[in-house]
Amino acid sequence: MAAEWGGFLTGLTPITRVSGAFAVMIGVLAAYWLLRVGREARLGWVPRVAWWSVPGLALLLYAPVLDVPALFGIGAALLLIAEFWPGAFAPARQKPSPAWPLVGVALGAVLTVGVVRAAPDVSSVVVGTALILLLLGTGGLLASVLYPVATRLPGFGVRWQTAQSPELPDLTVTLTEHGAQLRNVSRRTLNLAGWSPASVNGWLRLRDETGQPLNTLRAGQTAFLPLDGQESGVRVWYVAGSTPATPLLFRADWTPRVHANYRVLN
Repeated sequence: MAAEWGGFLTGLTPITRVSGAFAVMIGVLAAYWLLRVGREARLGWVPRVAWWSVPGLALLLYAPVLDVPALFGIGAALLLIAEFWPGAFAPARQKPSPAWPLVGVALGAVLTVGVVRAAPDVSSVVVGTALILLLLGTGGLLASVLYPVATRLPGFGVRWQTAQSPELPDLTVTLTEHGAQLRNVSRRTLNLAGWSPASVNGWLRLRDETGQPLNTLRAGQTAFLPLDGQESGVRVWYVAGSTPATPLLFRADWTPRVHANYRVLN
């Protein structure tokens, strides 16, 4: 058995240039990336620029394997871009498909089995490719599996339930000449129930600028509230997240101004 493993490592001579500490560092970075993908997926966000972390990790690994120090700098730059770029993650319009991640995991697994069987005559590039495919596939599966499940949208019954105000505002109101613009400033999708001007006990459905009804409000998305210049506030009922939860109530009040200048109120 020892002889077999010795032959395997001999065939992977370039890989042995990777020290144990360096391999642990690569593993920690990969685990951190997968954890972040899973955390963002729970909020309905999927990787965009964040995918560059995978080739970044690959270049870090190949730097000592191929004995090309420049690859380390390029890989580190890709990791920094993938981590701090404003568009690293973006809200998904629908649940990501698990099809291509499964293909990536399957190909990575096949290559891994081939590496073990072909030892000691195996290329380090093949080993790295297998690891990249496994990491890409696992990240895609996390984004798909942990994406919030569609939930039953809140309705008129929310109006008569006890609603809470969130500790941090999920919504902001921008007064315009013809009404108000409601924006989701949180990083989660809000399931809309209804709204009412503060001056009346009403129940209206939220709509976008074109008049189309809105059931949900994604992060950064806006809704239009038709109000006259004498209105002094709005009330919006909604539920946050994909699991049944206590209804939330957004309140915004202001001093009525006809044709008010552009301003944002929390």
